[in-house]
Amino acid sequence: MALTVYPLVIEETYPGRMSLDDARRAATVRRARRMDRILATTYPDARCELDFASPLELLVATVLSAQCTDQRVNAVTPALFARYPDAAAYASADREEIEALIQPTGFFRAKAANLQGLAQVLCDRFGGEVPESLEDLITLPGVGRKTANVVLGDAFGVPGVTVDTHVGRLARRFAWSEHSDPERVETDLMGLFPRKDWTPLSHRMIWHGRRMCHARRPACGVCPLAQQCPSFGEGPTDPIEAQRLVRTEGRR
Repeated sequence: MALTVYPLVIEETYPGRMSLDDARRAATVRRARRMDRILATTYPDARCELDFASPLELLVATVLSAQCTDQRVNAVTPALFARYPDAAAYASADREEIEALIQPTGFFRAKAANLQGLAQVLCDRFGGEVPESLEDLITLPGVGRKTANVVLGDAFGVPGVTVDTHVGRLARRFAWSEHSDPERVETDLMGLFPRKDWTPLSHRMIWHGRRMCHARRPACGVCPLAQQCPSFGEGPTDPIEAQRLVRTEGRR
């Protein structure tokens, strides 16, 4: 009896028809942008919570904010900014004096060294001014992509995605990214949203992470994203219990 051999059928993508991967991608983009619109309504005043009046002040404050609350940084910076008004002042300062002023922010010796190091580079290479490009900013001591994007977005109006611990956590909970590496999360979010939205998106995610979508017990039961979030139920779903977890003040 002759063996009948049937041809292998390969799925084709016809003009005007999405592949399965493209369809899933489009659905993720739609859901992500819908969730961001909800966040924008929930947090219309979302902004950088560090106090600053110049690019240098924001750069310094962001360096100090590593492993420290914005609230504590804001308590320290008025005296620091008054004492050192420009990059040259930091570069020529007594290291121990800087350390004493910033001690409440933690890791003060390493932070003081970075502040003086970046100030010296600003004086040597950039005329004492904070550069306006990510490529230049990340050459400064103690400055990575997160700090650079904060400065670019909030001091210079250059869009950027700031991936701090909150943004990374929420991106994974929302299934916007499956990565833990901040740079890969940044790339994923940049691909989901228009460039003009990158900076305000970062602020809204940080505010939501600080106020409601906490690391240990997110307030799922009162979250405005409950119907959209694939991680709903990770925290208490009872509205009364969840409401107790909500923070109205985000500087934590």
